[in-house]
Amino acid sequence: MRAVVQRVHEASVVVDAETVGKIDAGLLVYLGVEPDDGDDEVRYLAEKVRNLRIFPDDHKPLNRDVGETNGSVLVVSAFSTVGDARKGRRPSFDKAAGPDLAEQLYERFCDTLAGLGVGVERGRFRQHMDVRSVNDGPICMLLDSRKVF
Repeated sequence: MRAVVQRVHEASVVVDAETVGKIDAGLLVYLGVEPDDGDDEVRYLAEKVRNLRIFPDDHKPLNRDVGETNGSVLVVSAFSTVGDARKGRRPSFDKAAGPDLAEQLYERFCDTLAGLGVGVERGRFRQHMDVRSVNDGPICMLLDSRKVF
C-alpha cells in the first residue's frame, strides 16, 4: 500500500459538478493498493498518516500531527501511486490491486484512520475526480507500507 500525503490549507473532490469530499487545513492523501495488501498494511499506513509530524508548532516547523492541529484528512483512491514508470514512456500499473480488493482496502483504510480520532472525508472510488487543493509548504511525503522508500 502506498500513499502520497500532502499538507494542505484546504482540499476538495468534485465528481460530476458535485463536491463529494472537502476539508479545511489537514492532509490530502492519494492512496494506492497492491494485490497482496491486507489488514497489516492498512493499519500501518493509517497509523503513519495519523501520527506523521508535519505541522508546525511554536518551536519547530515539523513537530505536530494532524490530530494535534484539529485537522482533517481527505483520502482519494489513486491506483497511479503504485504505477511503475522506470521502463519506456508509458507507466505500468501491474502492481495495482483489482477494483474489488482496492475498494475494500481503501474503505478499510478510511475507517481505520477515522477510528484513530481524525475527521476523514473521501473521494469517490472508480470515478473521474477533480481534486482541488491549496498545498501548505508545500510539504509532500511518500509513504509505503513495505518501507520501499
